[in-house]
This record gives sequence, structure tokens and C-alpha cells, in this order.
Amino acid sequence: MQAACLRIASRRSQLAMVQTNWVKVELEKAHPGLQVSVEAMATQGDKVLDVALAKIGDKGLFTKELEAQMFLGRAEIAVHSLKDLPTALPEGLMLGCITAREDPADVLAVNGRFKEHRLETLPEGSRIGTSSLRRLAQLRHHYPHLVFKDVRGNVLTRLEKLDAGLYDGLILAAAGLERLGLAGRIHQVIAPEISLHAVGQGALGIECVADNQEVLEQIRVLNHDDTRDRCLAERAFLRELEGGCQVPIGVNSAINGETVILTGMVASLDGQTLIRNQRHGPRHTPEAVGRQLAVALKDQGAAAILEEIFATVRAEAKH
Repeated sequence: MQAACLRIASRRSQLAMVQTNWVKVELEKAHPGLQVSVEAMATQGDKVLDVALAKIGDKGLFTKELEAQMFLGRAEIAVHSLKDLPTALPEGLMLGCITAREDPADVLAVNGRFKEHRLETLPEGSRIGTSSLRRLAQLRHHYPHLVFKDVRGNVLTRLEKLDAGLYDGLILAAAGLERLGLAGRIHQVIAPEISLHAVGQGALGIECVADNQEVLEQIRVLNHDDTRDRCLAERAFLRELEGGCQVPIGVNSAINGETVILTGMVASLDGQTLIRNQRHGPRHTPEAVGRQLAVALKDQGAAAILEEIFATVRAEAKH
């Protein structure tokens, strides 16, 4: 009898391929006889490298092309960095699995000239690269003496720019560096008191056609319950705020017994205004906790901050 086959749609960046190949190997180990292949391609977010992410929008920036492969019947699943996957998925697709989370923290990598420094001690005017408005707003709030510059490209390209002296430091995700075998480039782990991470950061999301029970059964062996509950709360929080991955919205989550604890942040682009709050509730209803936290932040002024940001981004996108 012919072995069963499963096709994975993936971005072709080095980090995406490392993540996707990990999923491939784990599925083949869990299901002897299953043949898993990878269909790699570039997404819009991979192709447009000379424009800040916030200016080209983020609805499906790294996912639309992969989703199209599933709709066309050329792939059964797509592997995403969960932070890149919009909270509202196209009709007919679903988030079938969330894998165990790597360290979701933001970290600092530095040019060798600054190896004796931390963020707080870097000289005034030091150039720090980041493409994330979330990181930008929080770090501007805490370190107004630093100059923040947009940086695009994959992780290795960014590190090459850092080492060439185009930047004095970079803000990156710990999980990405660890998966690429580059944990040695982590100079400083940024505490959540300073920089709350992106929704879903550090976890992989496996998207699939809705209600395909055979595929769901195959991929659910990779599901990690604690990560799933934390990320569902985070994604519900983001969805309720109608934010995307390129908006200054940050989170931190934890599981304590049967309770999910969620901390959230919304900041203005200049970092002058930053509001935070926390909610907790039963882990069997994590999305309710996320929605409650979003409502609390809206009551503190988050809605007005986000509307101003959306207006600014829309105006910049026209130019």
C-alpha cells in the first residue's frame, strides 16, 4: 500500500525552513510511513525589503501565498511563526496546532565595539535596528537616549549589517536566534518589564484546511497544551484590539495550575504614552481572558492610541 503523503507550504527564508523541517521530521517520527514534503516560496513580506513593514500593511504579509497553496490543493498544511499569522484567518482555514514555545523574549545583539555595554549603558545616539513598532515604542519609552533605525532582511542579513557597523545594536527574538544555532549572539535578554513580546512569539502555528480530520489528527501530535492556552489568550487580546503584528501591542503570559495570567501593553509610536494591565482566568477559557484584558486597556485609553497609530500608518502608506 502506498504511504500517506503530507505537503507543507513554507516561506523559504532560512529560519522558516529550519522551523518547517523540524515539523517535517517530528511528523515523520510520530507517523511511521508518512511521507512529508515541503513546498517553499517567497511571500510579499520576503520580497519587499526596502519599505518598513508598517507601511506595507500586515494582513497576511507573510502568509497569503502559503494559504493559497492550500486552497489550490497543493499543500495540506502551512507552518508559520505564530506571531506572523493574523488572528482572523480566511474562511475555510483554521489554526490546527500550536507547538511548544521557545523563549519568547526580545534580545539585544551588539556590534563588537559595544560588548561591554547593555541597553541602559550604550552611549547616547547609539543606533539600534528594529523593524517592529512594538519594540520601538517600548524601547523609546525606556531608553530615549538611543536612536532607533528600521532594519529589514532575514536574521543573518541583519547580523551582517550589524557586524559591518551599520548599526550598533539589533533587537531580535531569542527564539529565532536559538533555532538558527545563533544563541551566542544574544548579548542581553530584555526583561518583560521593559519589552513585552509579540503575540505568539516563540511558537509555531500549523494552519490547515478546516475540518480535515485526517490532517488534524496527524498534526495534533505536535500540539503543546500550555503554549496553546497562552497563545489563544494572546491572540484573542490582539483580535479584540483589532491590532496587527505591526502595531505597538505587547504581551506576556503564563500558566499557573488551571489559571492563565495575561499581561498586555499598548503604546504610542513615540513611546511617550504606554499603558499596561493584567487579567487572569480559567485556562479552559483563555480567549475570554484575552478579551477581558483588551477591554480593560481600551478603558485606559488604548482605543484612542491605536486609532491615532492607524491614521498615521494609513497616511504614510499613501506617500
